[in-house]
Amino acid sequence: MPETDPHPEPTAVQATNPSNRFGQDYVLEAGRMSPPPCGIIDAHAHIGGPRSAEVYARAAELFGVVRVYSMTQLEAVPEVRSVLGDLIRFNAVPNWSNEDREEAMGPDFLRRIEQFREQGASIIKLFAAPRMRDTELDLGRPGVLALDSPMYREAANLARSLGMSIMTHVADPDTWFEARYTDESRYGTKRDQYVPLERMLDDYDVPWIAAHMGGSPEDLGFLSGLLERHPNLHLDTSACKWMLRELGAHPTGEVRGFMDAWRGRILFGSDIVAMDDHLETDSDGELANKASGADQAFDLYASRYLTMRRMFEGDGRFESPIVDPDLHMVDPARHAEDAAPMVQCHGLPRDLLEVLYRDAARGFFRD
Repeated sequence: MPETDPHPEPTAVQATNPSNRFGQDYVLEAGRMSPPPCGIIDAHAHIGGPRSAEVYARAAELFGVVRVYSMTQLEAVPEVRSVLGDLIRFNAVPNWSNEDREEAMGPDFLRRIEQFREQGASIIKLFAAPRMRDTELDLGRPGVLALDSPMYREAANLARSLGMSIMTHVADPDTWFEARYTDESRYGTKRDQYVPLERMLDDYDVPWIAAHMGGSPEDLGFLSGLLERHPNLHLDTSACKWMLRELGAHPTGEVRGFMDAWRGRILFGSDIVAMDDHLETDSDGELANKASGADQAFDLYASRYLTMRRMFEGDGRFESPIVDPDLHMVDPARHAEDAAPMVQCHGLPRDLLEVLYRDAARGFFRD
């Protein structure tokens, strides 16, 4: 990227497109960027259907993404693969449309892991965010969906027997613990979320990815401790808004030092969610409502790659073009509903970008 931006963003107005607060043309913005130092491997995305996959593929090509590991529902794997071909690999996930969560995360997930493996998947996802405590209470079975529960251990045992690695979502943002997870008796503290993770890392010596910078991009020192204690642990940079808000708030020296100290164990990830419902103008649901029509769907996907690359490659600071609802949630008096953070760019050196964008994923997945 150029050291200074010759096209500064105008002041944001009330956002009609939460992924493009300034009304930019992301195709032009991609053309203004220098090519990445290597083809980018996105280790964490959710490509949900063939129509959105076509839109996603356009954004991926523009921003230099040459492979993506996707948490696609098993039933959609053949048609998504028919669109994306060798660009895509798959991560085994439960059937989230099954309202019987105990069945979905238990016996049915075990069947699906084997079927995903037959489709070439080399990794499974264990979802253990704090909000699973709500599901446990609905089931009347506290702890049944904890990361180190017998149910999740069955899935980990199967993955290990099939030669698969494991990804997990553990903690959520500090902002959520401040505004959503205020009942500590139900959710515990943020640090409490890591006790079962460390047990599982000790008990299962397969390679692990703790998604979303291990759930603690706010505290790089804490993450260094986790990585030092557990040689099989890796992190990914997924959850774009969260990363822009938190990694974009750290001094550049801290981020560069962290990335250099743990080179090869930090994978690039976006957490892009591409759904066919995004192409409709009247779709329902929280995720579907993030875009309405093909143009907004493209902006949704492209904005993640644009801003993540800008943060890692660029210099100076920029105001994110993506609405960050957490700012308003935590401090509505200070931040409007369509507010977004200022982001510090970190200008990682070329050799470190190559490790982050490509080499760490190659070493982890080995495919």
